[in-house]
Amino acid sequence: MKRVARLLALFFLSLLTPLVSGAREGRPWSLEDCIIYAIENNLRLQQQRLGVEISEENLRQSRAGRFPSLNANASHNYNYGRILDPITNEFATETVQTNNFSIGSGVTLFGGFQLRNNVDRDRYELEASRHDVALFENDISLAVASAYLQILFSMEIVDMAVNQLEITRQQVVRTRQLVDAGTLARGSLLSIQAQEATEELQLVNAENQLEIAYLELIQLLDLRDDEFFQIEVPDIELIPTGITGHSPVQIYDTAVQIQPDVLSAGARVRSAEKGYAIARGGRSPVLSLSGSMGTGYSEARVEFVEAASLADPRLIARMSSVDQVFGEGIGGSFRAIPFWDQLDANLNMSLGLFLRIPIFNGFQTRASIGRSRINLENSRLQHQIVRDQLFKIIQQAHQDAHAALQRYLATEKNMEALEESFRYTEQRFNVGMVNILEYNDAKNRLTRAQSEMLQSKYEYVFRVSVLDFYIGNPIRL
Repeated sequence: MKRVARLLALFFLSLLTPLVSGAREGRPWSLEDCIIYAIENNLRLQQQRLGVEISEENLRQSRAGRFPSLNANASHNYNYGRILDPITNEFATETVQTNNFSIGSGVTLFGGFQLRNNVDRDRYELEASRHDVALFENDISLAVASAYLQILFSMEIVDMAVNQLEITRQQVVRTRQLVDAGTLARGSLLSIQAQEATEELQLVNAENQLEIAYLELIQLLDLRDDEFFQIEVPDIELIPTGITGHSPVQIYDTAVQIQPDVLSAGARVRSAEKGYAIARGGRSPVLSLSGSMGTGYSEARVEFVEAASLADPRLIARMSSVDQVFGEGIGGSFRAIPFWDQLDANLNMSLGLFLRIPIFNGFQTRASIGRSRINLENSRLQHQIVRDQLFKIIQQAHQDAHAALQRYLATEKNMEALEESFRYTEQRFNVGMVNILEYNDAKNRLTRAQSEMLQSKYEYVFRVSVLDFYIGNPIRL
């Protein structure tokens, strides 16, 4: 039945899989779709989540360590030769079967607060593990956003290359007509055809870069079936956002409260503090309480059943070599005491209070305290390093966003001027007032300006997205 159920499940899954993949193939992926998919399917992130589960188990164990222990024991033994029967406390020479049963419990009443500090330390370690997962999710989100924007940039570069190639091809047709009419020399046609070949190569390079950008995003998503993978092209309007109006210090004051790398480092400082307290607790006396209850059975433990007179007299004593005392012979039978009767009769219980005072253990406690103190100092330094790195990253991102915006505004103004200049040069070229070299130079300068404008545009969008992300806003375009 289980095999049939498994086959039916696989059959229905095979029916549903094309529907699911078809639904994904039917629409482009938005940036939010890519980020969610990457977070849900990244294998390294799944390993990070397993680390959280391990920390949860450690915390569960340390909490249970505060409760009394309880253990039961049972044994069945065959004893041969001359041995001391543990039940009868007598020597036996025959083969004896014995059973022992016991149950014991113990609890630490006081141990330098080590149990409580263990719980607190593991709780902080769990908190740090969860923040590590959030940090990994942030890294994935930023990497996906960067790859997504790279695709958008490559798309615009391809569109620009297609437009420039179309303009050049129109000029090739027009120049050929002028050469055929005898208005222009054949060298002009060869030059414009060389320009066409160059721009065809540029288009091929741009398309290759687009494919590489797609491949990078596909690998980040760990997609296997990428035949129908396409991204959604949002309408990006470059409007200066309010985030660039805030100073790096203002952005940092918000980010330091919510960024998981800072929170993780802070949790590990508190964990190290508890570790230091645990090590110092090793100097404290340990007071514990234990109790046990046990019983056993031995087939060597027998009881007298009944007495009987013997027919022949029995030697009782010898007064001398010739004087002997005889009496009436007494005999009887014995049997092993029954199992349950022995368990009841052999029942024993104990209760003990134990105090252990550490005096000297080869400086192990002292060394443990020293290592814990160093670990605590290192954790505090690491926390400060993470905070400093966060400020530097925000400071650099803020500067890069401001520089990208200024560069975009400058390149946009330069491109508008070059577009007007190119139109004027193109008109003069069409009437033969400008040679092909001047025309190609004007066109190439316009192409470079367009490329620089696109680079600064998407760099600005990414830097602003990073700054928004650091203050807790999701990445959106």
